[in-house]
Amino acid sequence: MDKRKVGNILGVTSLLPVIISIIVFYALRGPNADAYFGITIFSTLSIIGIFLAILSWVMSKQRIPLIIGLLGNAFVLASAFLLLLAMGIGEQ
Repeated sequence: MDKRKVGNILGVTSLLPVIISIIVFYALRGPNADAYFGITIFSTLSIIGIFLAILSWVMSKQRIPLIIGLLGNAFVLASAFLLLLAMGIGEQ
């Protein structure tokens, strides 16, 4: 495979953590949900997605998968951070 095709595959793969995070968010709803487990899952998936987006840009030099992957995963990471912040404030 050439580098451009691998970069395109990685660009599409960088969107999978965002989709998986949305599925996990709706699966872990309810009063008995462990919020810290969800925060860990969201953070891990978004860091992996950011890494894949950067790797796709290095391989294919296309900016659209980089921008979409970074924005989607940065949104998930920011949401996980705000959820962690809310959990910390709520435990006083």
